Amino acid sequence: MSEFLDLDEVQLDIGRQDRCGFPEVIYGEGKTKETILKTFQAFAEKNVDAFATRINAEKGEFLQQQFTAQGLVFRYNQVARTFRLYPANPVETSPTGKIAVVSAGTSDAPVAEEARETALWTGAEVLFIQDVGVAGPHRLQAKLPLLRDVAVVVVVAGMEGALPSVIGGHLSCPIIAVPTSVGYGANFGGLSALLCMLNSCASNVTVVNIDAGFKAGYVAGLIAKSARNAPVS
Repeated sequence: MSEFLDLDEVQLDIGRQDRCGFPEVIYGEGKTKETILKTFQAFAEKNVDAFATRINAEKGEFLQQQFTAQGLVFRYNQVARTFRLYPANPVETSPTGKIAVVSAGTSDAPVAEEARETALWTGAEVLFIQDVGVAGPHRLQAKLPLLRDVAVVVVVAGMEGALPSVIGGHLSCPIIAVPTSVGYGANFGGLSALLCMLNSCASNVTVVNIDAGFKAGYVAGLIAKSARNAPVS
């Protein structure tokens, strides 16, 4: 059987879950709402748990109307700009592992929400902690006990991007740092946060691209899945 479906403008990779662990994800920017709908419908026919990122309010409203009329179950997060279409016949599974998504400030919410929605789609249990940036370190200190039993922490921060290093110094698990474009002029659209995170002295910190909440949530999902499947000694 072919491992992709030819939908004219989209060559849908239906074999990706078997190869890579999760299905192909739809990137919504630059695609018409009709193309996105067609792709979702193809996934629905394959009973796939389909997920899309960067779905703006206009496209989100269109998709909600279409799938409501069809009686399908979906979840649209307008802050995260993510859209998830659940399969009609879902396979019952337990959470793959526990992930924490931590944001430095409320302004980082869109990226943090994108990471959270992505991690949930991978099947992980997600702990979501917001607004604990280094401007008020006592707020983080109060939340640290909640982070002791997670497989991986996604830390989302703009400005100077210091929060991942601070958290990394307290925990033994991997830290995925996500720089955001939040900040004043010298932030350079997130570049200063990116460079600070890349230069972190916390050895368990790794970094994804600016505003890449999806990438962080996806990699965190892979880590959580591997942690659950690891043999017990």
